[in-house]
This record gives sequence, structure tokens and C-alpha cells, in this order.
Amino acid sequence: MLLIVGLGNPGKKYEKTRHNVGFMALDLFAEIAKIDVDRNDFKGLYGKGIVFDKEVILLKPQTFMNLSGEAVLAVANFYKINVEDIIVIYDDMAIEPGHIRLREKGTSGGHKGIQNIIDLLGTNEIKRIRIGIGEPPFDAIDFVLSKPEGDDAIAIDQAIVKAKDALVECLKNDFHHAMSKFNG
Repeated sequence: MLLIVGLGNPGKKYEKTRHNVGFMALDLFAEIAKIDVDRNDFKGLYGKGIVFDKEVILLKPQTFMNLSGEAVLAVANFYKINVEDIIVIYDDMAIEPGHIRLREKGTSGGHKGIQNIIDLLGTNEIKRIRIGIGEPPFDAIDFVLSKPEGDDAIAIDQAIVKAKDALVECLKNDFHHAMSKFNG
């Protein structure tokens, strides 16, 4: 069983903000996978289904970004999902808009959502798809909680599609194959 987690903040106020690109990529994947992410439990919204003969849980933590690990840990413990079977999708200011980067492990790079997951799971060996939102020209918190406009909005939308495509590749083949295809 795979657990795919999209990070973001719950509520209308945060929809379409840079910090919610993980939610947006997961929603896009859920559409093509025909999985409804509408069950409310484990401090998150989740849905289950079969994609390319693999049992998959899609999760959107509803704890707000900085406590995302609480929902991830609850689902992983309940369904007995190994850390190597978890993929987390989230925003990254160190990557230009329009680009994504897949990694199998590493530090949080200052991202509090993935840091909370690393802390609660007790490892930094967590597969991740990072969606570029670019460097903030002003306060980082205000930047990630703002909605992209113009060229940034177009580029970030393209990156969200790439992240969805990378997830498809992960399930069709494996994470290494997706890394070689999308990190090039």
C-alpha cells in the first residue's frame, strides 16, 4: 500500500496559494485516479483506491502545514504503511516556478510541513516531490500564503501538472524511474 500526501492548509482562505500546491497536485492526481479524497479522519481528508494494480491512499492533512506529520503518522500507523511507501508533495521556494524535483531523502530545507513529518516519522528518508514556487521578493510567510499571478501562476500550474505526471510514473514504474524522467 502506498500513501501519497499533498501538503497545504485547509480552508477557502488558502485555496490556490503557493503553500497549497501539494493539495492541488494531489487533487489533480485524484481526478485521473478516480479517487474521492473526502473521508474525514486521521486529522485529514483521505481516499483509497487502486491505481495501476497498487493500493493507494491519498491524504490531505487538515492540521495546517506545520503539523502535517500528525495526519501522516496516524494514517501510516493505522494502515501499517512503511516509510519507504510514502510520497509527500509540497511547495519549495528554492526551486524556480515551473520546475519540480524528486528526492528520496534529505533535509526539510526550512519547510515546516516536511520537517514535522520527518520529526514524527523519525527519518529524513521520505520520498518527496517538490514543486517550485520561487524565491520570495518579500516576507516568506506572506509569499507562500499569497496566490501567484501572471507568469508565476502559469509556471506553477505547469509544475503542478508535472507533479501529477511524476506520480503517475511512480505508480506505473517506480520512484527511481520517475526521478530519472523528471529531474533531468
